[in-house]
Amino acid sequence: MRKLYAVYLSAVLLLALTLLILRAPGGSRWRNGAAVFDEQELLFSSRQRELVDALEDRVDEIIRYQDVHRARLVFLSDPSSHFRESSLGRAQAGGDVLNEKLRRAVGNLSRGTVGCSDFRNMTGIEFLGSGYTKTVLKGTLQDGTAVAVKTVNSQGDEVKRCIQRYGQRRDCFRLAACKIIKELTLLQKLQHPNIIQLYGQCYYGSLEDGPVITVMEQGIPVEMIQLLQTPWEERFRICLSLVKLLHYLAHSPLGSVLLLDFQPRQFVLVDGELKVTDLDDVSTEELSCKTDRDCVLEFPTRNFSLRCAAEGKCHKINEKRNLYNAFRFFFTYLLPYSAPTTLRPLLWKIMNATGELQYGINETLEAFEEVLYLYKSGLHHTNHSQSWLGDYKIFEGFRIQDNLDYKCWPSYNYQGCLLSVHNREEAAAICQSQQQCQSFTFTQQKTWLGRYLVSFRSSTELVLDINSTVYMKLQSLRARM
Repeated sequence: MRKLYAVYLSAVLLLALTLLILRAPGGSRWRNGAAVFDEQELLFSSRQRELVDALEDRVDEIIRYQDVHRARLVFLSDPSSHFRESSLGRAQAGGDVLNEKLRRAVGNLSRGTVGCSDFRNMTGIEFLGSGYTKTVLKGTLQDGTAVAVKTVNSQGDEVKRCIQRYGQRRDCFRLAACKIIKELTLLQKLQHPNIIQLYGQCYYGSLEDGPVITVMEQGIPVEMIQLLQTPWEERFRICLSLVKLLHYLAHSPLGSVLLLDFQPRQFVLVDGELKVTDLDDVSTEELSCKTDRDCVLEFPTRNFSLRCAAEGKCHKINEKRNLYNAFRFFFTYLLPYSAPTTLRPLLWKIMNATGELQYGINETLEAFEEVLYLYKSGLHHTNHSQSWLGDYKIFEGFRIQDNLDYKCWPSYNYQGCLLSVHNREEAAAICQSQQQCQSFTFTQQKTWLGRYLVSFRSSTELVLDINSTVYMKLQSLRARM
């Protein structure tokens, strides 16, 4: 009995001592400190998991585009003990699986004609620009090919914000690198004349060390103000290039591809052709829906209502969004102005139909091809009832002496009047309509459509040139005599 009483008394004393310690000021700080430590650990581990999830999503997206079996990342930790184990343990557990998936995704990429060894001989490397994720340089390969080089912008907003939130420089770099790997994958999967050509790449297996670099053909940035000053034929070519691209994206091997960041800065010009150069911000997911009310296509100045298709997706919403963006960023500025008079009704019909989304991309391409046919064949030039060629004398093997002359707009030469024509009759009609024109010269220069580039001049001074032919007004010739 005495033993039981002694045990009971000891237990009571121990409990009292514990309560005294917890009530003491120091004990309170210790207890609060433990609580703060737990909160910090929970916050840190939660953000670690968030970063790993973000990496996982990007890697899974890459693998999905590569048509490789998509496996969700399985964490080795027991979900019930998620907040008990250390965040470092979870990161290591998930990291092993993630590294393996990264190596698999990178290993699925096709090897290009340019690899890491080719960078040693690259010359003329210059800074072109940088953005949220990437830095872009330009250089020249050993064979003289001018290229653009993309790599992770370690000082860009994506990496900086990631480090500020997660404090993990390596994984934040890999998160940004995954966008470049995604773009690599898409450039290999999507092959079209209006998608920038990929030459090669340089990277390491799990993207942990060393650079992640892509090498592609170099283009000229799209400057809308400059394009407004170019001849209509070149502006039509840019719009036609864009329509052909969007037609391909709507029917691509990956499904309907949406350009999420549809801006002129995402495109370049290569030998007059418009090409999309950034494919890291695209999606092949069509918006899910239950009713038509779920399918509202929103833009800054207006909205469109689409129908909810039987498969539970908004009908052609990616295609429609791309097309309307083409209308508001390109067609509006480049398509109708200074176009040939007889083509303007067709062009305004295209403008109205795309601006109201009455056309899909198939109908839009058909309408553009009709304009192309009429313009290329010369059928748009209907004023053949009177030929002015009889009012001109022909001088084969001559050209007009080079000097400053009158200007016209829009001209292929800002210092003179250089226009494209279908034939001699069209050139003679143009010269007849311009008061300053006294002669025009045909050379071997042609446009992308095979139309002749003709120089219209007020001068009549002839110079020998076996590759040119001058047509001079008879009244100008009489005046010389």
